[in-house]
Amino acid sequence: MAMADGNLGSGSAGPANEFNLDSVRESLIRQEDTIVFCLIERAKFPINSPLYNQALDLIPNFSGSFFDFIVQETEAIQAKGGRYQNPEENPFFPNKLPLPLLSSSYPQVLHPPSASININDKIWDMYLNQLLPLFVLDGDDGNYASTAASDLNCLQAISRRIHYGKFVAEVKFRDAPQDYEPAIRSQDRDLLMKLLTFESVEKMVKKRVEKKAMVFGQQVSFGDNGNDIKCKVDPSVVSRLYEEWVMPLTKLVEVEYLLHRLD
Repeated sequence: MAMADGNLGSGSAGPANEFNLDSVRESLIRQEDTIVFCLIERAKFPINSPLYNQALDLIPNFSGSFFDFIVQETEAIQAKGGRYQNPEENPFFPNKLPLPLLSSSYPQVLHPPSASININDKIWDMYLNQLLPLFVLDGDDGNYASTAASDLNCLQAISRRIHYGKFVAEVKFRDAPQDYEPAIRSQDRDLLMKLLTFESVEKMVKKRVEKKAMVFGQQVSFGDNGNDIKCKVDPSVVSRLYEEWVMPLTKLVEVEYLLHRLD
């Protein structure tokens, strides 16, 4: 079954009794807004390459870049507050997290053997090495901490959207288990990918996020006649982000989830 999201505010699917096709679709559409705004905020800063340089050794007794350090420290604080007890959140450094100080309870809608899927290593590489150079300018303004915070907001928003594929897969399976069980039992990845792919819907999503980037990111000035629209982030980059990375990686998560759905 096709969903109007492309693979189906962050936004949660809501309580277990509200977990359905419509709630999942609405969440994915809200997450588009979050991603676009995060990219616009990151575009305020130049590339600031020293932030990611593994060889600069800016932090004593730490092996990695300054960005690695900030992300690990931020995730540690957020883990103490219980962020990663939320099944929608997936850390980039899961082996370095402290235990939460607060206990939170979330509705269990995911199948436990499949819930731990984490492809943040792919998302990290895609963002830093492929996406970032497409929408930020060259240069170094020294605002490394602010740049890192903005980068992490982008990474977490994109990661949340891609890993939401677990919820998409679950709601699709519940809606039509007879469509998926044969491919799951035979562990047929290609057939599952085919079942999850709706090209017409994906085209619609690409157009929608491109339009959002144009609307949300317009440069507004007095006397503007509206004929020469300038955007803070090139809308075609946002469309490309979804076409080349967000939707394919979401479907990868969906396939991995479904392969273990009958465990």
